[in-house]
Amino acid sequence: MRTAKEIAESIVAREGGYVNDRDDPGGATKFGVTLHTMRRLGIDLTGDGQVTSVDVAQLSRRQAVDIFLEHYFKRPGIDNLPAQIQASVFDMHVNAGANAVKILQRLLVEMGHSVQVDGIIGSETSRAANAAQQSAQNFLNEAYGIARRNYYYSLADVRPKSRKYARRRDGGKGGWIVRAEEFISAKYHLSAQKHQERTAAWD
Repeated sequence: MRTAKEIAESIVAREGGYVNDRDDPGGATKFGVTLHTMRRLGIDLTGDGQVTSVDVAQLSRRQAVDIFLEHYFKRPGIDNLPAQIQASVFDMHVNAGANAVKILQRLLVEMGHSVQVDGIIGSETSRAANAAQQSAQNFLNEAYGIARRNYYYSLADVRPKSRKYARRRDGGKGGWIVRAEEFISAKYHLSAQKHQERTAAWD
């Protein structure tokens, strides 16, 4: 089982260096940390009283890892979830914020647990997730990964500018889908044909 720091380091490695994609609502990004996040946290690396893309460009790998550990793992309470799903929820929280928790909560509701879908990991969500893990064994992580994938597809359905993150130009799986499937067993991965069928309406 990977540690939280190892997971954060793998996220930073996957996200790569500085990017400023105008279609990304988070703004300029480096190592997965967005301008929006740095403004929210007040991270002014240049010390000029403003948080801009220049500050994003100056972010180091170590600073990015520390941001993820503190603000996307510890503070949201992901360490209170079953160890088996922490990596996937953590990774999704970096990518989608509180929606990562809402996806889990909706899944728990579908499994018959009484939880509020509010994006907050309180004692209710923690208890339900641990109960679901005990009853479903390894299925909870698989189900969460599939729910992540469905979320990405649904987001691209309604936001055309985001479709490039779910489908490559050659029609193959985009980064979002690959990212979700990294956390589930290969037997639950969509085939190339199923992926093409799912995205056919985007043409």
